[in-house]
Amino acid sequence: MERIKLKVQATQGTDNTTTTIKTHILDAISKMDKDRKKATIGIFGRTGEGKSSLLNAVLGDQSLLPSGGFGACTAVIIQVEANLNDSNYIAEIEFISKEEWENEIASPDKGEDNQLTEIFKERITALYGDDAENKTLEELKRDDKYTDIDNVLTTGRKKISRSDPSEFVSCVSHYVEHNLSSSGGCFWPLVKSVTIKIPNCHDLLEHIVLVDIPGTGDCNKIRDDLWKTKIRECSAVWIVSDIKRAVTDRDPWGILDHCIEDLGPGGECKHINFICTKTDDMNPAEYLRSTKLTQAQISGYGLDLKTKCTLHRNDLAKKSIKQKLGISKSEESKERFIIDVFTVSSTAFFDENSHLKPSETEIPKLKDIIINLNKSINQKLNRDYINEAKGVLSLIQSVQLDKDKNMRKVLVDLEKNIEKELKLLDVHFKSLHENLSRCLSKGVEESVRLSVKTTQHMLLSVRPKNNKGFHRVFRAMCVRGGSYWPRNWNEPLDLNKCLSKHMYDNITKEFELMFPVDDNDKTVKSMQDKLDRFSIIKSFSPTSPLLHAIQIFIKTQETQLKASLSRYIVEKKKEIYFSVQTTIRRRMAPGYKTAGEKVGDGAMQRMENVMIETIEQLKHQMFNEGKVKTLQAFNELKLHVMTTLESELKRSMERLLSQTSKITLMDVSREIQEMEELFKQ
Repeated sequence: MERIKLKVQATQGTDNTTTTIKTHILDAISKMDKDRKKATIGIFGRTGEGKSSLLNAVLGDQSLLPSGGFGACTAVIIQVEANLNDSNYIAEIEFISKEEWENEIASPDKGEDNQLTEIFKERITALYGDDAENKTLEELKRDDKYTDIDNVLTTGRKKISRSDPSEFVSCVSHYVEHNLSSSGGCFWPLVKSVTIKIPNCHDLLEHIVLVDIPGTGDCNKIRDDLWKTKIRECSAVWIVSDIKRAVTDRDPWGILDHCIEDLGPGGECKHINFICTKTDDMNPAEYLRSTKLTQAQISGYGLDLKTKCTLHRNDLAKKSIKQKLGISKSEESKERFIIDVFTVSSTAFFDENSHLKPSETEIPKLKDIIINLNKSINQKLNRDYINEAKGVLSLIQSVQLDKDKNMRKVLVDLEKNIEKELKLLDVHFKSLHENLSRCLSKGVEESVRLSVKTTQHMLLSVRPKNNKGFHRVFRAMCVRGGSYWPRNWNEPLDLNKCLSKHMYDNITKEFELMFPVDDNDKTVKSMQDKLDRFSIIKSFSPTSPLLHAIQIFIKTQETQLKASLSRYIVEKKKEIYFSVQTTIRRRMAPGYKTAGEKVGDGAMQRMENVMIETIEQLKHQMFNEGKVKTLQAFNELKLHVMTTLESELKRSMERLLSQTSKITLMDVSREIQEMEELFKQ
C-alpha cells in the first residue's frame, strides 16, 4: 500500500472535493495494520519446578533465563517476545516506585519471626548484603550501595541491548537473579517486570508473548496486581509441575482453582496445558519399587531400563492427571480448557548423550504448538490487512467512476439499514441486560443471607489446628487489601473472592453464554454472535461499477469495525465480570485497615471481629452496589458498541457523499481483484 499512498499524495488538485477525498484515503491507509495485540502464553508454577528451563528449551537457548537451581529470583515477571527490528538481545526493565520500596523497608512486620520476615530479609540482603535487615531506613540511606539503589528507583526503567547473548545474560542477571553470597548488589527486589526481546525467532514469537509468572507467595502488592493482570491477558496457559509431584502436589491444582475465573469468564484463555517437567530425573530401581512392578512388566523392546521406566512414568502421569481432572463435578470448568498433558525434560533436550530422544522430551511438541499458533495469528492478520487494503482500494476506485443516478438513494437506504440493524442489536442488549440483572439480584440475595457464614467457614477451613501464626497471615491479608498468598500455601487467603462467591455462583454460567472465550462456543445468546450478524448490506444488489465499489467499501468497513469492537468487548467484559470483586475490595478497605492495626494479646479474635462486623454493616449496600456497578459497566459496553457502529458507518457514507464530481487518481481495479482472490485463499 505504500505505492498507492505515494500516488495519492502526488495527486494534483486543490479543490475541496479532491482535498477531502485525499484526506479520507490517506487517513484510511495510516490506520491499516494498527492495534495488533499479541497472544500471551502464561507459564505458571512454583519456583524450582522448571519453568525457566522449559522456556529456555523451547527458545533453544539453555542459559537465556535463570533457573531456580542457581538462586533465581521468584518475584519478577519475565516476559519474552521477539525482537523484530534488529539482531540484538534486549531487556526492558520496569522498577517499583521509590515510595513502594521504602514502605516495604518500614514494614511493621519485619521484627516478627514469621514468613514476612524471611521474605524481607531475602530482599534487603540481596540489595545491601548481610545484616542489612537489622538497620533502619536512615542507616540504609547512609550505606554505600544506596546511591545506586536510589538511581535505579528514580529512573523507573532501564534498557539493556547487546549483540552477544552471553554478555546480555550477564548484564541482565543483576536484575533477575539472587546472589547466594549475600554480598548485595542484586536489584531484583526493586524490579516489577522484565521484557526480554530475542532476535531470529520470527516464526516462533512474531505474534506471541511468553510470560514466566513468579512462583506463588510473593509479598508485594504491586507485583500481585500485575500477576492478576497478566493472568487475564493469557490466551493460553501452561501449568508446570515436577513429574514426581504433579498428581499429588496441591500447588498446581491450587493455582488452577484460584485462577479459573481470571482465565475464563474474567479473562480470554482458550487452552490450558498441564506440563510435567524433569522427566529425565529417574532412578529405575526406586521407580520399580514404588510402582510394585518388575522389569518384565515395563514395555519397551530394545530400550535400556532407565528409558523404559521414564516413558512408563510419563504415560502413567498423563493418565493420572487426566483422570484427576474429571473426578468431581467442580472440575467441569477446567476440563473445558484442558487440551493436553505433556511430559518434558529440558535437560535431556539439550543433552546429546541423553537416554531420551529429542521427540521423547516433548519439547518439539510444545514448540510446534507455539509455531502453529503464531502461523494461525499471522494468517488472520494477513486476512485483516487484505480486507483493509480492499476497502481503501474500493474507496479510491469509487471516486473515479461516473456518478450513478441511484447512488444517493442507495446511501439513504443504507442509512435506514443502520437504524434497523441497531434496533435489532438493542433488543438483544436489553435481553442480555435483563438476564444479567436477574442473576445478579439472586446473587445479592444469597450474599446478604450467607456472606457472614461463608466467611466464617472459609476462615475455619484454612486456620491451622493449633492456630499458630494464623494471626500473622490474617493481618498480612488485611494489610494487602483482602488477599495474601503465603509461600507455603497452595492458594491465597482471599476474603474478597470469598465474599463475591455467591454473586459469581449466580452469574458465571449466564456470563459465559454472553461472552464465550472461544468462538466455537458462540450461541444465539452471545454478544459476539449478534455482532457477527450485524450488516447493512445484506440485501444490497449493486447495478453499476460504482455501486459495486461502494458495496465492497462498506463491507470492508463493517468487517474492520466488528473486529475492533470484538477486541473492545474482550477487554470490557473483564471489567464487567470483576466489578463485583472490585466493589467489595473498595468497600471493605476501611475494615481491612482497622483490622490490620490490631496487635497484642487476642489480636486474632479482634481482627476477625472487625471483619465480621464490617461485613454485617456493609452487606446490603455493598452487594447491591456490586450489582449496580456490573450493570453500569455493561451499559457502557452497549453504548460504545452502538455509538461506534452508527457513527463510523455514517462517517464512511459521508465520505462517499462528499464527492460532488469525478476525480482522477489511478485505476486500481486490478489491485481490487487481486485482493479478492487473496481473501478467498
